[in-house]
Amino acid sequence: MVEKARVIVGKHVYGNLYDCDVNVLSNEKFLRDAAVEAAKMANMTVWDVKSWKFGGEKGGVSVIVLVVESHIAIHTWTEYSYATLDVYTCGEKSDPEVAFNYIASKLKPKYVKKYYADRSSISA
Repeated sequence: MVEKARVIVGKHVYGNLYDCDVNVLSNEKFLRDAAVEAAKMANMTVWDVKSWKFGGEKGGVSVIVLVVESHIAIHTWTEYSYATLDVYTCGEKSDPEVAFNYIASKLKPKYVKKYYADRSSISA
């Protein structure tokens, strides 16, 4: 049996941000702007941006930046001072870690758990 070569088709950086600044976590415009700026810094091409704010005691914000190369997603939970961050790209010249680190710095977490994964395919 011939072993097929593994081809990396995407880079994925994602993680959990703990004890973040609650004022930042609830600021939809700030989070949108940070995500768009992060995409530009990481050499991603912004296609569209969607966001929504959740009210009530368990409020939070979700931001999705669709980029030509894939996406950036931020989800916040103000009641836990917590956020998740997901940056995925299939762009050869884009760097998801640059975007992740920029957004994480803006949320001012006391602790970050970051993961990195190559998304791969098997070539024919």
